[in-house]
Amino acid sequence: MSSFVVALDVGGTSMKGGLVTRSGEILRTDRRATPRDRGPAAVIATIRSFIDDLAAAGGGTPEGVGLAVPGLVTAEAALYSANIGWRDIPATDLVPLDVPVMLGHDVRTGGLAESVLGAGRELSDFLFLPIGTGIAGATILHGEPYGGSAGWGGEIGHIPVFPEGEACACGQIGCLETYASASAVARRYSTRATSSPALPPSTGTSPVAVSVTAERVAALTASGDPLATEIWGDAVEALSLALATYTLLLDPSAIVLGGGLAEAGTLLSAPLAERLQQRLAFRQAPPLRHAALGVSAGMLGAALLGWRAAGFTDAGTTWSLDVLKSPRVA
Repeated sequence: MSSFVVALDVGGTSMKGGLVTRSGEILRTDRRATPRDRGPAAVIATIRSFIDDLAAAGGGTPEGVGLAVPGLVTAEAALYSANIGWRDIPATDLVPLDVPVMLGHDVRTGGLAESVLGAGRELSDFLFLPIGTGIAGATILHGEPYGGSAGWGGEIGHIPVFPEGEACACGQIGCLETYASASAVARRYSTRATSSPALPPSTGTSPVAVSVTAERVAALTASGDPLATEIWGDAVEALSLALATYTLLLDPSAIVLGGGLAEAGTLLSAPLAERLQQRLAFRQAPPLRHAALGVSAGMLGAALLGWRAAGFTDAGTTWSLDVLKSPRVA
């Protein structure tokens, strides 16, 4: 079998793993649950066994291992993650094999993949903005993710956009994530719908317990539902404020939208582009693009890290996007 690296994208809910060759062929993909409810030691044990199993499935020793993990990260250690609960975990403690290993922040690793392989392939400077359960950003400068002086760079989800607004779980007030993440859109619609006297109870009880997804809110917005349209408009307004600030500071070539909310397509990007341009009255707004790699971005970015750990710093430059998108990434 061809030489390969093990690539692992570790999320708070699940891990996506794969075997990727030097030419970009994906030999295998798999997914496992992240047992964070059992503590960081259980998560580390699961990562180690997952890597072992993937390597065994490849029929040989991998050239390297790349891992995308949440929280504060360096290439050599996972320093802190509130979601998982670990602190100061050396990369070598996560890998049961005696091979080169490199860690990366989950969102910045996805941004690296979009830079080398995806929507930012010909751009040197852009913002990768996945909008999912939360919102974080990857600032790509000269083709590489920039994490700031201490690794906290990219926390665009916690830019206060409405200073007198709702409290955020982070302790601040009016954060972008509180209005424009997929979870916030669903929560804000559900809360408003439940408390609205204009909505009749569906089960004969009052008040109505309304539970929806962001996808459902998007569909309701497209159909003209007034409450959904208002909630969606708040999300667009919040995003336009944060992205105007980002644009004026860093002047990106483009903004690449990813994550679940971006699956709404032009329902999000069209009004957002219009509002962003209105805010940037004296200059042209950067174009908005949709991410090319979807849920595969973190795993593919981890593959790039694995090949870089093995000494191949040009990994990915010749990989075909069609090949990368064709396999099933579990």
